[in-house]
Order: sequence, then structure tokens, then C-alpha cells
Amino acid sequence: MGKRALYLLKTYLVTVLLFIVAKPVFMWYNSANHPFTAGDIVQVIRHGLSLDLSMALYLLAFPFLCVVVSIFTGSKKWLRVILNIYYAIIACALILALIADASLYEFWLFKLEASCLQYLETPTEAMASVSTGYLLIRLFVWIVLAIMLWLAYTHPRWQIKPSRHRIVESLVALLCIPLLIIGIRGGLSESTTNIGQVYYSQNQFLNHSAVNPVFSFFASLEESASVNIVYQFMDDTTCNSIISELYNTESKDCDTLLTTQTPNIIIILLEGCGGEFTEIGGRQDVTPNLNRLAKEGVYFTNCYGNTWRTDRGTVCALSGYPSFPSMSVMKMPSKSRTMPNIAKTLKEQRDYHTHYLYGGDINFTNMKSYLIAGGFESLTAKDDFSSEEQKTSEWGVRDGITFQTLYQMTTTMQEPYLIGFSTLSSHAPWDVPIHQLDDEVLNAFYYLDQCIGQFIEQLRQSAAWDHTLVIMLPDHGIPYKDIDETNPLLNHIPMIWLGGAVRNPQEITQVCNQTDLPATLLGQLGLAHEEYAFSRDVLSSSYQHPFAINTYSDGFNVIDSTSFINYDLVSDRVMATQGHDHERLLRQGRAVLQAASKDLDKR
Repeated sequence: MGKRALYLLKTYLVTVLLFIVAKPVFMWYNSANHPFTAGDIVQVIRHGLSLDLSMALYLLAFPFLCVVVSIFTGSKKWLRVILNIYYAIIACALILALIADASLYEFWLFKLEASCLQYLETPTEAMASVSTGYLLIRLFVWIVLAIMLWLAYTHPRWQIKPSRHRIVESLVALLCIPLLIIGIRGGLSESTTNIGQVYYSQNQFLNHSAVNPVFSFFASLEESASVNIVYQFMDDTTCNSIISELYNTESKDCDTLLTTQTPNIIIILLEGCGGEFTEIGGRQDVTPNLNRLAKEGVYFTNCYGNTWRTDRGTVCALSGYPSFPSMSVMKMPSKSRTMPNIAKTLKEQRDYHTHYLYGGDINFTNMKSYLIAGGFESLTAKDDFSSEEQKTSEWGVRDGITFQTLYQMTTTMQEPYLIGFSTLSSHAPWDVPIHQLDDEVLNAFYYLDQCIGQFIEQLRQSAAWDHTLVIMLPDHGIPYKDIDETNPLLNHIPMIWLGGAVRNPQEITQVCNQTDLPATLLGQLGLAHEEYAFSRDVLSSSYQHPFAINTYSDGFNVIDSTSFINYDLVSDRVMATQGHDHERLLRQGRAVLQAASKDLDKR
């Protein structure tokens, strides 16, 4: 019995030690943007140990069953082969999870979870953010470490004879099963093992470092099994009362921004171009054209993005629909086709001709289905360009080419028209054809800005300029250096309306969201927009409660003119604040998430 127990103990400790060592490695890998101390490493290991112990017990279940079998058979060759295969699978899976977790965190700022599987449906696009060398290095590390872990599990070779006390040892094994289950669930209390139990700091990076990525993955896999998550923070009557105050979609006594109610409209979603790269964050060197153009048009100076990914941000901007922490509406065709859309409204009410332009894979994240259902009559995407043009960027056709395509469309499309356009060059791996700035991230946004400047000047010289409205806003912000979800600047985005159809340059200082674009635009065009239940006309006198909300994988941010909160759903804690009215903002954020998730559930 002792040898069997020692064998299981050794296997268990190897797994636990792997998880422990992975924590400082994760922290070191991401230390450029997240400084920490030696004391932080100790605290991360200490607080994260409960999840490590639980996850290691999960993985010990199968060896435990094999050991029970060995009571009667001994360590037969076939039993060792089965265990060796199991350890090979586990070694590959664990090392892959740990490498993926550390590598993805610098891009996404959250732990490994099931949502990453959605992007494997189009692996070429999913890997476009990184270079071949980047992938090869990680592949090599994966193979080497997986072999080392497998050797740790399998050597020395397990040799043991059948037990002489089979009944007694079988009874002991039987009694161990409840202990194994209790250890996995984290005790006998009502609350089972969960990610939130390891959160201990106001520094979210330290909390994330403490989370076991394998446990995080399987926990999120279980959560997303039903796809649609309905949030319930309060009774529906209270929730509806809050929402009715916050979202009044009526357009009343609006200031007239435009010279016509039937302009040609171009909506440009600027990939990742958050305020930290513009004058909002004090930068004058990265986006000089965008900064200048903001003064020439209508500049919404306090606009905030709703989300952290392109698929979500596109729905927010075009459908005026909120984003969710763990759900992408675009990836739910049965839901996304029920969404209102600026294209559909303009097509039905004003007979607009509609087109969408994107230099990448239009099938990525179910984008094509969403756009067609949303009223875009025709699409131009990566496959419509030459093979040479398709290779100009890891993501597809670089912005310099697609902006020229956009200009050509303005000269050929039948009026009035709506053109939607998603840029892509300002995205990792930041492969752009110019080298103006040393920082590759800043350099990519500088390239985007140059493309914008050239396009606007070209359009300004054309006959179409006088009756054209160009709307530019990012699809989302991105974490850069010390800017993360606890900083309002991450989601503070520029929204700029310009063109000959703009009556006068001016600044709109009301706090608003990316989702407010449909109601505000349609209000200016004199069109009804009641179906955009979560979009507000920022220019209307009915807009009485200016605020903005942004969701990310683990929680949400809410901001108004006086206060800001960052709320973590996992630990049910407010992680960062500014101002003073935090309870009100938390209540509003919860109400929006509850109301929007219930609305989605009914669609």
C-alpha cells in the first residue's frame, strides 16, 4: 500500500510543483507592462495554491483509478502503457496551456479561457497577430518542456506487485474517493472551488497571476456551455427602472450638425486606436492627422468604447448594442441577425446603397453573416484583392491599399450610399511598410494616421466631399504599457464626424458610448430609432444621464463626468475607482448587463 501511496503522492507533487513554478514565469514574461516585487511572487503563489491543489487532484483521478486496478494486477506492462499515454496527453496539454496563457495575456489581459477556442475556427486569422518566429520559439519550448514533464511523471518506471491484502486496500481506496472529491471541490462548504477565491489584491495583474490557467479554462468552458449567459444582480422591476432613466432613445430639440439629411456616409472603424495614441492621452506625435481633423469636424471628446475586441466593437458601433464579458453577439448568428443596424435602417427608410470593406477574412468571427443580415448589400474583403495584395499584412490587405479602394468606391457607388470600413494594420504584429517611430506599436498607429490623412485630403479634392459625412471611431482600445482595464484611458476613444456635410466644427463634451452612434446619427437624419434600445441620441435634450460602460472578459467599467469604477465579476469587487459616487455607477453597470443579457436571451 505504501508504494502505491508514494506513487500517487509523487505524481500529485509533480503537477503541483509545475503550477507553482509557472506563476513566477508568467509574471516574469509579462513584467514589461506589469512590474512586481519578490514579495508579490510569494503572495501570488500562496493565494493561488488552493486552485493548484484542486486542479492537480482533478488530474490525479485517472492515475488513482489505475492504482486501484494495480491492487489486483500489479503494475502490468499494459497498465504502464496506459498511464504513459495519459501522462503524454497531460504533459502536452498542461505545457500548451501554460505557454498560451502567458503569451496571450500580453494581448488580452485576461487568463486563458474557453473563448480562445472561438478564434481557432479561423486559425490563419488567429495567428496573424504574431510572426512565424514567435510561433516557432513557443513550439520548440512546448515540445521540450512537455518531454521533460512526461519524464518527470514516468521515471523511474513504476513497478509493483499485486497486493496481498486486496480487500483491505480496496476498502482504503474506496474511502479515499470521498476525500478526493472533497479536495477537488475545495471542502464541504456550500461554495465550491472557484477563481474568485484566489483574488487578494487591488492589482489585477497579481490576481490573474494567482489564477491557475488550466482551472480557468475548464471553468469558463463550463460557463459558456449554454452560450447565452443571463446576469441577475437585482429584481427586474428595479433593473427596468434604472434602465428607463439611463436609456431614453427619443430625439428632441437636437442641435443640427449636418447640412443635409441624406449625405453619403462613410463609417470607418479604426482598429485598436484608443485615446492613449491620440491627443486624448497627450500624444501629438502618433496621430497628427487625426488630432488635426478632430478640430475640423464634430469632435466627441468624451466618447468611450464598449468592449475589447473587434467583433464586439463592430456590433456596438453599427447596431448600438452593448457588449458582454464572455459572449460575442457576432458569433451567434441566430441572435445577431435580429439586431438593428445602421445599414438596414438607412436602406429601408432612405433607400441607401450599402457596402462594407475589410482587408481581412470576412468570415472571421462570423463577420460576414452579421454584415449581410445587418443590411449591407455587398462586401469587399481579402479574397477580392490580388494574391500579392493579400500578402501585404499578416491580417490581409494593408490599410494603404484598402483606403485607396475606399476612395474608388466613393467615385463609383450610386448615391446616397453608406460605406462601412474596418481598418486592420494597427494590430499585432504591427507589420506596416513605414518606420517613422522606433516603437513598433506607435509606428503602426502612425501608419494608420498617415493613411487617414491621405484619404481625407483626396476625398476633400473630389466633388463628393460637399455632401459626404465621414465618421471615424475606433472599434476598441488596446492595453499599452501601463494602460489596462483599470485606467479609463484604455477605452476613451476619439469619435470624429467630418466632411462637407458637416455644418460647423464643434466639440461635443457629453460622456457617451460607442453604442450611441446609431441613435445620434439617425437623429440627425430625422429617422426613427426606437429599435436601438441601448443607443442614445447624445445631442438630444432627452439625454439626461450621460455615462459610459465598457465590458471586458472578467468585468466592466462605468464612467460619468464625476466618477469611474472598475468592477471585477469573478471576485465581486470594485478594483479601481476615481471620484466618489461608486455605488451609483456599480448599480448602473449591473443594470445594463442584466437588461442587455435578458434582451439577448429573448432574441
